[in-house]
Formats: sequence, structure tokens, C-alpha cells
Amino acid sequence: MQRRAIVIGGGVGGLTTAVALRAAGWNVEVHERASGPPDTGSSLGLWPGALRALDGLGLADSTRRAARPAAYGTFVRADGTRIGDVDMAALQRRSGDRVHVVARPVLLRALTDALDEGIVRYGSRITDVQHLDHDVVIAADGLRSRARTALFGDAHGPRYSGVTAWHGTVGFDTDGMTETWGRRARFGVIPRAGGLTHWFACAPAAELEPSPGGELAALQGWFGDWHPGVRRVLDHLAEAGEAAIGRNDLYDLSTPLPHYTSGRIALIGDAAHAMTPDLGRGACEAIVDGVTLARALTTHADVQDALTVYDTIRRRPTQRLARAARLMNRVVHTPRRVTRVRDAAMKLFLAVGRPPA
Repeated sequence: MQRRAIVIGGGVGGLTTAVALRAAGWNVEVHERASGPPDTGSSLGLWPGALRALDGLGLADSTRRAARPAAYGTFVRADGTRIGDVDMAALQRRSGDRVHVVARPVLLRALTDALDEGIVRYGSRITDVQHLDHDVVIAADGLRSRARTALFGDAHGPRYSGVTAWHGTVGFDTDGMTETWGRRARFGVIPRAGGLTHWFACAPAAELEPSPGGELAALQGWFGDWHPGVRRVLDHLAEAGEAAIGRNDLYDLSTPLPHYTSGRIALIGDAAHAMTPDLGRGACEAIVDGVTLARALTTHADVQDALTVYDTIRRRPTQRLARAARLMNRVVHTPRRVTRVRDAAMKLFLAVGRPPA
């Protein structure tokens, strides 16, 4: 008898799991509360580990073609002086690949296209995960996961980091990723396919409160005297206006989960280990979650055994990354008096450290 899985959430992690399970012969339903796939969205950096996971689904090559490889990654100060570089060549030698940057809607479309029509059901909200009769329930319902709350309570809900993020896309090209660190704030530019550049900016702000005077004025107040690369983006935004600026506050989980599974239910992605985007690994880890979970369900006849294997493999590494992202967030947005120590520590890490692939 064909085994049945229900996936709650049609984001990167949920769709990856669905593709992997369908390839293994499972009957899969994906329920996504949004009315349809997104037309716009941020850029995602896919590290080699995530691309290897997509390789196993036959999707990595098409994703690479739709993405932009990052020629370099560099960290600089607000005046443009260099802190240090990510050694992309060493990363490729060690892992066999480099970081590729892809627009979130493009990746979601590639995953959706790998599924038969009708598997993804938009405008469908699942509110009770504990009384579904499928062989396995996969909760990929994001930062504010109803499934996580139902299984583990409010103690593991979202926690505001104290930092907000602005983001968008501008119409000029760049080859690599540059992140600028200044006074309790940072500004990043990332290459995007089609000759575009994705940008982001992060700074301390009150939770859920719009900036007095508008978001463009807030960006100019924080970053208007930074180096020309940052000011170039701000000049484009001044022409485009407020509509070109997105904003969202940054969260992780207040308390790590004791398990990523309960009964026949498995949590993946942000539902399991929401992390601030400081390491750029959230989407990557959701992809690896999905492939790991599907592999366990395929190789173990007993669902409980499979979920135990998934939890054993994924919980500790992802929680370590979440802690590292939280630490990075605090370090980057540290008070001005210790920025020299911060920059020196980052320079040392880039010189001798080996970021996880």
C-alpha cells in the first residue's frame, strides 16, 4: 500500500520534502495557506551542502542555471576599508562547489514544477496537526508554526532579536557578496540573475513599528555617510521611492526544541529551528532537513524509527547554527566602543576559520 504524507507549508523546506517523498513513491499532499506562489522575494544564498541535497533530487543543475555564482565574498567597514574575505576558492576546493544566489520565487517554482499538478493546494490552512490520519505529518509552517505550538507550547515561540531588516532589489549588476559593518548596523549587496543586485540592511529598531519619516529616511539616517558602494544603492532607492523597500523584523526561537518530532509529526525548517539570517543558512538548512527526512522515511519501514533518525541527524547541527547566527547578530550590532574588537575577531575568523559548507 502506498504510504501517505501531508506537508503543512509550501515554502522551500516543505516543497523539498514533497519532491523527495514523491520520488520515493509516497502519496503526498502539500497544504499552503497563501493563495498562490509568490511573485517577488529575497535572494537566497545556496551553500554547497544545499546544492548537494538538490543534486539528489535532480534539481541542482537547473537551480545553478537560474542562479548567480558569487565570485567573491568580502567584509568591509563603513568607510570601505577591508575587514577580510571569504575564501571562495578554498570553499570550492573543499566542497566541490561555490555559493550560488537564487531568487526565492525562482527556487520555489523549480520545486513546484517537479511535483505533479494538484499536489500543492494553495489557500489551504491546516489548523489541527494532531488528528490527521496520514502515515506522517510534516510541519513546515514557518517561524510562527502552529504545529510547534500545539506540540511543544508557547515557550518555544519566536523571540525578537532587537534588529530589523530592510531589503529589496536595484537595477545594477554586481559579481559578489559584500557586507559592510558600521556603527551597530550592516549593509549587504548580493548578485542576482538578470543583471540585478539584491540589497539588505540591518539595524536596531523597535519591534513592529514603522520608521518615523519613512523607511528611506531611516536608511539614509543609518547609512547615508557610508562608502560609495552603499550610497549607490541608496541613490537608486531615492529614485524608486518607498515602494522599493521591504522591511521585516528578525526573529529566532526563544528556546530550542527538545525534539524535532512528536508521534508521527516532524518539524522542519523555521518551524524546527528558526534562526536569524546572519549566516545566510536558513533556506539551506530547510532543504537539507527535507532531503534527510525523506531519506529516513524511505529507508526505514517504521515511521517512528525514521523520525528518530531524522531528529538525531538534524537537531544538534541546526541548533548549533542557530546559536552561531544569534551570536553573530549580537556581535555585528554591538555598541560602538567594541567595534574594533569585533572587526579584529571577524578578520581572524576569515583568515583561519572554515565556514560550514
